[in-house]
This record gives sequence, structure tokens and C-alpha cells, in this order.
Amino acid sequence: MVRRIDVTGADGARLVAWEYGAPTPPPVSAPANSGTAPGATSGTTSGAGRDPGVLLLHGLMGRASHWTTTARWLSTRHRTVALDQRGHGRSDRSADGPFTHDAYVDDAEAAVEQLRLGPVSIVGHSMGALTAWRLAARRPDLVRALVISDMRASPLGAASQRVWESWVRAWPVPFATLADARKWFGEEDPLVERPSPVRGDFYAEVMAERPDGWRPVFSRRQLLKVRETWVHDAHWDELAQVRCPTLVVRGLDGELGRAEAHEMVRVLPHGRYAEVTDAGHLIHYEHPAGWRAAIEPFLDEVASA
Repeated sequence: MVRRIDVTGADGARLVAWEYGAPTPPPVSAPANSGTAPGATSGTTSGAGRDPGVLLLHGLMGRASHWTTTARWLSTRHRTVALDQRGHGRSDRSADGPFTHDAYVDDAEAAVEQLRLGPVSIVGHSMGALTAWRLAARRPDLVRALVISDMRASPLGAASQRVWESWVRAWPVPFATLADARKWFGEEDPLVERPSPVRGDFYAEVMAERPDGWRPVFSRRQLLKVRETWVHDAHWDELAQVRCPTLVVRGLDGELGRAEAHEMVRVLPHGRYAEVTDAGHLIHYEHPAGWRAAIEPFLDEVASA
């Protein structure tokens, strides 16, 4: 079962969260003197008495649904929520933003507090992992543990941003069919070294049908603007401020190199390392069995502690 929950971002942005596995709380009738119509039910979400919370944060160009396989097994022992971050999925895509990385951290903080998930374990992929560890550094009272999936602490730099700009401009949008989008991202994309149907599936999930064909649900201009806000900065200082247990996970063919991953573990006060073979950047999506084997024991240990 998946339940949609509306969340208000720190600046009023409309965000959508998805809770997996847990049934909707039974309706509570309002007392006659409460000022609410008799028979009305409360929409308040409370984590009181629930299993330990886990918040799943996708990366840039991702969406909450990319976590579905992970969320299903997590929800058997944890209260599991995936957030569509601003500009992505079903959440607000206002042209005005703001789309700074600080706004993403503020949103994650608002989600944890409004959904009463804290202290929460946060599993973040790529940009979502950076959001997670910045929140943990800022609000240690809210974060119980972290899983950092294939995100670097070193600055990616101007050259990296130019590569992304060229890549985004190369997308042959609109796609005539969803199958065309899946094929391009899985086979024809210049960044693809060998055919990857799973990669095609990943990007097909972020497409929506428009009158002229299939396009990404997010604005490509906004996408680059978001990345611009964090791609030039180093994030080691904030990583060093994370006091909770943290697992750094990399795919063998991902973007986070082994040497940098081990340095991140060294900088973290309570860091650990895991590696998933036969996986690239999209670890949880490409290799769900290896991903589960890497993170499940860590999360269970944190929850039991």
C-alpha cells in the first residue's frame, strides 16, 4: 500500500510524500464541541508509536517512485516515506523556485517535522544524499542515521557543469513515444558506454505525455539551475559535522571513486563503507539485491540500538 501525504515546504512550496506499507490511520471523529463538523476526520499524520522512521531522498532528475523496490522491503520493519523533492515528481514545479540547495535542505527538515519521523534514518541518493548530510549536520536531533549513496564531497567543478549543459541540450525532446525515450536513455545517449535497459527505465519514469509528445516532468533549465547551486562547492566541513552513524555506499562503476569514498568515511565521526559490484550511479535501481544486502543490516542495527 502507498499513501500520498501533502507536505508544506519551508517557504510554502507544495511537496508530496509517499508512505509505503503502513495503512491509513483509522479516522477519528471530531468531538461535538471541537468546532469541526460531527463525523469529520482528522488528516493529521503522527509518528507516535510507529516503527523507526526512514526518509528516502532521490537525486537530481529522480522521483520518489524510483525508491519503490527499496521502500517495499523497508516498510516491513520501518515507517518508510519517500519525498518528491521540489521541481520533481508530483511536487511543486513553480517557475520562481527557489531552487537553491538550501531550499532542498529546508524542505527535508520540514518533511521530517511535519510527518513526525524524527529521529529519522535518511537514505539519500546523489544530490539527495548531500541534502541528507547537510540536514544531519544542521539538526542532529532530527537524524538518527544516514545512508549516502554515490555522492561526492569534493566539488564537481565548472567542467562538469558544462558537460551536463551539453548533455541536457542533446536530449531529442519531445519523444514521440515513451518507448523512444526509454531507448534513447538506455542505448542511444552518448553517455551510455553499453546498452542499459535499466537506465532507460529509470529515465522513462520521469517523462510525462504532453500535446507534442513525451517530455521530462521537470524543467531542464531548473535542473541545471539546481545543480549550479552545489556543484562548485566542497562539502567536507558539513560531512565532518555529522555525528550519527553513516554508511557510505558506492557502485563499482559509479561516480564516487573508492579513494574519495574511503576519505569520506575517515572524515565522518561514525562512518562505514559498503560497495556494490555490478552497479553504477543508480545503485538502488540497477542492482536492488546488492543494494539491499549493503544497507539492510546497517539500518536494522541502527533501529535496534
